Amino acid sequence: MTLAVDRGDGGGRTHWFNNPKLRAVVFQIVLLAIVLLIILTGAWNAVENLARQGRSLGFDFLGRTASFDIGQTPIEYTSLSTNGRALLVGITNTLIVAALGIILATVLGFIIGVARLSNNWIVAKIAMVYIEVVRNIPLLLQLLFWYGAVLKPLPGVRQSITFGESIFLNNRGIFFPAAMPQAGAGLVGGAFLVGVLGAIGFSIWGKRKQMETGKRPPVLLVNLALVIGLPLLAFFASGMPFTMDYPKVGGFNVTGGFRLQPEFVALLLGLTIYTAAFIAETVRSGIRGVPHGQTEASGALGLRSSHNLRLVVIPQAMRIIVPPLASQYLNLTKNSSLAVAIGYPDLVQVFSGTVLNNTNQAIECIGITMAVYLIISLSIAGFMNWFNKRVALVER
Repeated sequence: MTLAVDRGDGGGRTHWFNNPKLRAVVFQIVLLAIVLLIILTGAWNAVENLARQGRSLGFDFLGRTASFDIGQTPIEYTSLSTNGRALLVGITNTLIVAALGIILATVLGFIIGVARLSNNWIVAKIAMVYIEVVRNIPLLLQLLFWYGAVLKPLPGVRQSITFGESIFLNNRGIFFPAAMPQAGAGLVGGAFLVGVLGAIGFSIWGKRKQMETGKRPPVLLVNLALVIGLPLLAFFASGMPFTMDYPKVGGFNVTGGFRLQPEFVALLLGLTIYTAAFIAETVRSGIRGVPHGQTEASGALGLRSSHNLRLVVIPQAMRIIVPPLASQYLNLTKNSSLAVAIGYPDLVQVFSGTVLNNTNQAIECIGITMAVYLIISLSIAGFMNWFNKRVALVER
């Protein structure tokens, strides 16, 4: 029996395959069934193989004692903590290096991208050489260079390079004075948070006011007062609730202060410098995409080249820059997984490495790691899509 459907135009019936809408639905159903079959077959295979080895799937291992130390722990952690806590440490370390890398790579990329278009021949050529060299060397080699050729050969603790008698540089890292919070420090943190939220709100109001009246409120001065002045006021009002902990060089180590480990510095340098080269080309192409008539018009109005770039060219170029910029942010975050090559305790090194080897729960560890990267990537993509809509040209 042949399935026939009414064409709806009075022309009788026709075979379902000749109906584009129905054909598309059937193909989607068949494709979904094939994908589900592949997933179920793989899951069944995994369960069968684990059963032969006397093992089973489960997440009970997250509550077991980790029994290993982690070099950099931004949250409280000891070898007596659970594997779940180790997972949080790995996620936190990944987020820290990704966030700092995104900020630094964006700043450096914009500087190099603008320099690439400079009228100064030397500046433009230096920027070009930087972009071409860095983009064509694999990131893994760059990480190994920064770690093995730059940071590890630094002098030992006793021969530390000092800056102002309070900053020490050696093969164990960079040591800075650290501000230790005391009673009342929460007031300063709260004032800073309120200042940031107030600055965001005032910026939105200032932009709306400018669109309505043509007059721009003093957004920069007010934001500086909110973000810097308000916390400073809270700092002095609460009796300066911080004490400085200065690093001191001992016999074989440096005690006190705050330390940036060589692994973290090498990873951050590598990700920043590598991604900035790609962002620079994105910025250059975005600026090139702005019609030259805009520059000529601003010049006719008497704007200087710096004002023209900041007030006319860059705001229009952002509509071109933002979409590919999101891809670079995603690449930087995912490339941070190369930290395992230099021993930085990120998510992959801690959870898909040490925890997996200790518990032998390979499927669960890899699955959780993939899910975490998926959530982080979707969050970045969602934020950048929202930001892209904010800067996009609204057509009438």
